[in-house]
Amino acid sequence: MAVYEHTYKQYAGPLTPEWNRFLIIPRHAFRDVFKSKLFTAFFVLCFAPVLVEAIFIYLHHNTQALGILQTRVNQLIPIDASFFEFWVHFQAALAGLVTVLVGPPLVARDLTNNGLPLYLCRPFSRAEYVFGKMCVLLILLSAITWVPGLLVFAFQAYLEGFGWFGNNIPIASAIFLSSVMWILTLALVSQTVSAWVKWRMAASAALVGLYLIPSAFAEVVNAMFRTNWGHILSIGAVRWNLTKGLFGTFVQVTGRTTGWDDSTEIILREPALWCSWLALFLLCAICLALLSRKVKAYEVVR
Repeated sequence: MAVYEHTYKQYAGPLTPEWNRFLIIPRHAFRDVFKSKLFTAFFVLCFAPVLVEAIFIYLHHNTQALGILQTRVNQLIPIDASFFEFWVHFQAALAGLVTVLVGPPLVARDLTNNGLPLYLCRPFSRAEYVFGKMCVLLILLSAITWVPGLLVFAFQAYLEGFGWFGNNIPIASAIFLSSVMWILTLALVSQTVSAWVKWRMAASAALVGLYLIPSAFAEVVNAMFRTNWGHILSIGAVRWNLTKGLFGTFVQVTGRTTGWDDSTEIILREPALWCSWLALFLLCAICLALLSRKVKAYEVVR
């Protein structure tokens, strides 16, 4: 607009509240994510285990259905902490696949096309930008992990009664905490890889490698030194132990083996839970430091 016309006026419309301005990032990102029909179909399939879990719970309380299937209640899988724990492990694997498909281009696309200054010149801080990008994964992964998990837990509590609910509240907290722990880790790691590896295919391969390579190296360490302390190097093993700890099924002593001279017996112990929490904290701290270094305001000169 030409300056001499003097018709420019300051915007006088409603302003978006400062606390939720970052939500504009996931809102537009979801449009690109669900443009793919294959991803949409896969995301819908991620809810299939929830349906299977609900069916198992329903069968425990429907004698007519058990009669049709000619099955007794004691022949069904018991609805206890192990039942919900298995479901959490399974959904965690699906959450990892969703992260590999969605996470790599989120930050890389902005850095590759010099789009970051366009975000940071607006009322966005770096923390809000990163959190807005993470919200894409946090919302998607929450939808297939702890949200349906707590709904199924509530379904079981409704059928079983308030007494069962009161006695098993720790299961609900374990579902929530273990799922949140894992999706926060996935979101941080994926955004860090996305910021440093700008090519989508390479970033996806790096995400898979960060999961598989340390796990393989951990098993080599365990085999060489006849210990289980190598699991502290594996993201998957750390998540597994922490989830078991939250559900109360963690067992530190996992087996025995003989020493190098075949005359001594070595007790194989898993790392203590505090060691796993420390390893996870260090991983997240490293990711935050790398993100802080890469995601910063800069001037584009042409």
